[in-house]
Amino acid sequence: MKHVIIFHAMGATPESYWYPYIKNSLEKKGYTVAIPRLPNTDKADKAEWLPVALKEKFDEETIVIGHSAGCPLILSILERIHVKIKQAVLIAGFFEPLAIPEPILQDHYDWPQIKEHCADFIFINADNDPWGCDEKTGRKLLDHVGGKLIIPKGEGHMGSDKFHQPYKEFPFLLKLID
Repeated sequence: MKHVIIFHAMGATPESYWYPYIKNSLEKKGYTVAIPRLPNTDKADKAEWLPVALKEKFDEETIVIGHSAGCPLILSILERIHVKIKQAVLIAGFFEPLAIPEPILQDHYDWPQIKEHCADFIFINADNDPWGCDEKTGRKLLDHVGGKLIIPKGEGHMGSDKFHQPYKEFPFLLKLID
């Protein structure tokens, strides 16, 4: 059975932004969808988030979607699981420090291991992301593992309270889910 896991951004919950829209839309198409509630959401800490994320079920039919801090979490997951998942979609993703310290980041990523555990990568990084998760960062991610980079024009962070981007729906994302 096709299964999707959505990992939310720092400062967000499973009820934030476009997450409920994607969950409901995919469930109507017959997918099972999980959005784990990551702890201490105001501080995306790998030591706290990764154990929660690894409790999810990952198999050959799994699709993972990450938003912002959910993206480096997915990279950490892909280093540690022992199965090749179907697809990873990283939205406003990053893997290097931004303007603020990010304890969700690792000092080093095992890119070959990450690539080995995912059949298809899609990166969506807008040309004007206010946090720096922009097309340059998307290109770096693409260079490490391959896949496809999509650069929406003028879409910002695709969900941010600080920058007044409610982003309640994301129909384009639905078109990308395999």
